[in-house]
Amino acid sequence: MEITCYRDSEIGREARHLSASTYNLAITLLARCKAPHLFVPIRSMQYLAILNVDEFVFIDGERKCWIDIAWQHFQPQVRTSLDQPVGYDAVYYRENQAQIMTRLHSEFPGALRALEKKEKLESPGRVIMFPASNKS
Repeated sequence: MEITCYRDSEIGREARHLSASTYNLAITLLARCKAPHLFVPIRSMQYLAILNVDEFVFIDGERKCWIDIAWQHFQPQVRTSLDQPVGYDAVYYRENQAQIMTRLHSEFPGALRALEKKEKLESPGRVIMFPASNKS
């Protein structure tokens, strides 16, 4: 299986924080996975999260391979304890994503916990990330 991910031009960016438990679980699951990326289905939203060490991207099931939101530049090194939230940048590739971000923060942890119960976290696919298109 191969997933090709596209992204439109960035239309917004904001600094945010991810709870320590969510960030720590995501990194732990990624470390358990033999592939360099981890697919996390967020079934309640019909979204797919694709995690790698550099960013987490979120793809709407209706738009298939187009990235709606990316979480980048995680800053776990500035924490003084593992139970502190982790700063990151939320990058938006579509308009009006505030409600989606709110839902991602509530639904993504549950999707990670569901994935944690699986013995094997193998991603049989390969992800090809394309940079933003330069629309003029």
